[in-house]
Amino acid sequence: MCQEIRKTCHCGRKDAQFHLRDNVLSPEVIENLYCPACSAGVDLNPDTMITDNGWIIEYDMDLARFLLSSKLLLDRKQIRPGFLFDTGYACWLEMYPGEKEDILAERAEIMKLQQRDPRQYLQEISRWNIERVERLKEEGWRKARAA
Repeated sequence: MCQEIRKTCHCGRKDAQFHLRDNVLSPEVIENLYCPACSAGVDLNPDTMITDNGWIIEYDMDLARFLLSSKLLLDRKQIRPGFLFDTGYACWLEMYPGEKEDILAERAEIMKLQQRDPRQYLQEISRWNIERVERLKEEGWRKARAA
């Protein structure tokens, strides 16, 4: 079971949904969120923050270490911001914030093929998905690079 939370960035302009894998961490672990508009003046602290394509996530690392070491018996030294994000314990719900809305617009034409030509639809949706992930990797999205 996974927990999903929504957080508004520091300037209040953007929201992001987060995935908390296996309900191990609480929503309070995500201390602050900075979108590309409000992250420009933030001093990145690698002990508590990660950056992902202009977004900054700040974690409460004391809480994260306590929860992960007590529930999963992980070594506190391995619990770093990158570990939280890259293992899915506290990361974007999607590949990047706003992906759901972008996907709807991008695949609208392909969806029309589903009724007309199911075989072509499967080919096109597969091609589109592979190209989309490659594009996200090139853009530098952290979850896409791990895909």
